[in-house]
Order: sequence, then C-alpha cells, then structure tokens
Amino acid sequence: QARLTESGGGLVQAGGSLRLFCGASEDVFKNSIIGWFRRTAGKEREFVASITRTASRIRYGEAVEGRFTISRDNAKNTVDLQMNDLQPEDTAVYFCGAGTYYPDSLFGQGTQVTVSI
Repeated sequence: QARLTESGGGLVQAGGSLRLFCGASEDVFKNSIIGWFRRTAGKEREFVASITRTASRIRYGEAVEGRFTISRDNAKNTVDLQMNDLQPEDTAVYFCGAGTYYPDSLFGQGTQVTVSI
C-alpha cells in the first residue's frame, strides 16, 4: 500500500533546529519526486522543498532557502528535512508529498513543528 509517514516534529525555541523524516513505501519512493510542504491555520499549503529521484534537482521555497536542507536516502526509502535557524513563522504542520512530476499526488498525515519566541 502506497503511503508516506512523517516524524521528527516538536517544540523548539527560535534559532534552534529540528530534523524531519519522511518514510515512504518502496513503490512510492523509487518512482517519485518527494517534497515537503507546510500548512498553518487559515493559510494555503506552502511549498518547502523537493528532491528528485536521483537528487539531481533540489528546490526550496523562498521562505526557507538557506536555512533548510532536503536530502534523500535511497537505501532507507527516506527523505529528511534539516531545519536550522527556525523562527516563529515556521510554525506549521509539515507533511511530505510524492508524485511523478511534482510531489502532490500522495501526502502523509503531517507532523507539527512549533517554534517559540
């Protein structure tokens, strides 16, 4: 069964770091671009980062460029998101997505990230 599972969220002070993990079933992982998105109450889904199958193309949303790093472990079927210098405006539910050309065909349930002042 195709699925995505996120973990690693939590509470951190401003300026701190967190690392999120996205685990995927093998059939999803090997054929998909994997991405991270976030959503806060009352706002639309925001693109955070994505990585292609071979990591040949990596993209970041403008709000996180230079602070977040996405990486992929093909042996473990995981995509990680290292988040540094977190700020209160980064508070959101983070979820990963997968797709053939854009990572929006399948989504996980999400993990909460809260950044305190």
